[in-house]
Order: sequence, then structure tokens, then C-alpha cells
Amino acid sequence: MAEYRAYLVSVDGHIVGFEPMVCVNDEEAIERAGRLLEGGSIELWSGARLVIRLPEATTSK
Repeated sequence: MAEYRAYLVSVDGHIVGFEPMVCVNDEEAIERAGRLLEGGSIELWSGARLVIRLPEATTSK
């Protein structure tokens, strides 16, 4: 199990919060972090390692 932090980044680029997570691997962490997207983006970190940046979710109208 590895520790991760999903940082919530506002549309203007500021970190507005984070969600700590413990996951089996990067794939599980990425999937869980993706559920947090709403009105900004997510930076997923494992310690000092950036795992992925998830862009703002887009919705079709």
C-alpha cells in the first residue's frame, strides 16, 4: 500500500485542498482521484513524485 495526496487545484491555479489516500498502486489512486474532479483539476502525488495531473472535467451540453 502506498500513500498519495490528491491536491484540488482551482481554475485559477491555486491549491484549495487535498485528499489523502492509501492505495494499492498508481492505477487505483488515479481512478479514485478522478472521482474528485469538479470545477478545477487534480494533481496526484505520492511523496515527492508527481503521478499525474488530471484536467478539469468537461461536460457536454
